[in-house]
Amino acid sequence: MAISAESDHDLKGKVKRVVLAYSGGLDTSIILKWLQETYGCEVVTFTADLGQGEELGPAREKALMLGIKAEHIFIEDLREEFVRDFVFPMFRANAVYEGVYLLGTSIARPLIAKAQIEIARRVGADAVCHGATGKGNDQVRFELSYYALEPSIRIIAPWREWEFKSRTDLIDFARTHQIPIAKDKEGDAPFSVDANLLHSSSEGKVLEDPAVKAPEMVYQRTISPMSAPDKVTTIRIGFANGDAVSIDGKPLSPATLLKALNDLGRDNGIGRLDLVENRFVGMKSRGIYETPGGTILLAAHRAMESITLDRGAGHLKDELMPRYAELIYNGFWFSPERGMLQALIDKSQEHVEGEVTLELYKGNVIVIGRSSPKSLYSSTLVTFEDDRGAYDQKDAAGFIRLNALRLRTLGQRGRG
Repeated sequence: MAISAESDHDLKGKVKRVVLAYSGGLDTSIILKWLQETYGCEVVTFTADLGQGEELGPAREKALMLGIKAEHIFIEDLREEFVRDFVFPMFRANAVYEGVYLLGTSIARPLIAKAQIEIARRVGADAVCHGATGKGNDQVRFELSYYALEPSIRIIAPWREWEFKSRTDLIDFARTHQIPIAKDKEGDAPFSVDANLLHSSSEGKVLEDPAVKAPEMVYQRTISPMSAPDKVTTIRIGFANGDAVSIDGKPLSPATLLKALNDLGRDNGIGRLDLVENRFVGMKSRGIYETPGGTILLAAHRAMESITLDRGAGHLKDELMPRYAELIYNGFWFSPERGMLQALIDKSQEHVEGEVTLELYKGNVIVIGRSSPKSLYSSTLVTFEDDRGAYDQKDAAGFIRLNALRLRTLGQRGRG
């Protein structure tokens, strides 16, 4: 298959059918009508259910109202695939971007792109379209994934093409074409929200000044830690091959388990993050992120690794993690280097199994116990009591002298 070099502006008149990543909201509804008018093409809508917590039926109804054929409206439940094949592999790496961000938006984009390309093949579409703006990271994540999966795919990115300059322009277009406008969209939206089963993120408007505290109304997934109960919640999370498989001894599917952790995190005020991050496109942005279940899962997974993972393997993973996290953040999920790192990470998880006990209290996740049939922890070796000859403390003298040799040599040189 030849690689296309067509630019966005080369596509008008050439695209016959396009698959639009469609949420049913104002922006993507406007994009749908704009595609019909600007490209004169048939539009197929694709809506991914990633556990965003919204009723997706209205998206179907709005697409029908805008003239989309029923057989060209796709709403796919991807929750289990999302957690099993994207979230869990990422958590095996303990991936956090810039030390704190659990990559909730970033990890969803390659799955959406994958499903969108699959639908494009199924319906014989010659283009795909997304609603990401020209200033953000998502345009990069979507398009890198499209090209990796279908190198000759044509991509339409309306925010880089159309002449709309403001929210008022969009609303005027919607009114002209009788596109329903939610009441809170009549003026400027207070902030932009993206959500899935792993997290919710809020950006823009009232959040644009990083010196000003975010109003409480911004938070979608958690109660305030200060309002959380004055009572400890104790849970046990079971692991196998590095993935969480049970809560309090009850086996759960990946999506069901993450949903349960989200509920526990929400009720205990866990998982809030106010972050100024470095976007891949070059600017800094301020976002409010809520990852209640993911925050619990990360703490539990690291605790499980602490007794099952060899020191060298664990330290190597920690060294590679920032690179792995950056690849996901920047949109390179389908790159060979991410695949290579994933193979290494997955190999490290073969013996990461057992159970971790945690206390949840007012925004805190506190590890209080961990056990494993594959544990490398030896009470015989670390005890301050009689170790019955398991470790000869005199051996430490030679060990220290050998490691000090270069330091002593440097010290002698320094003294002349």
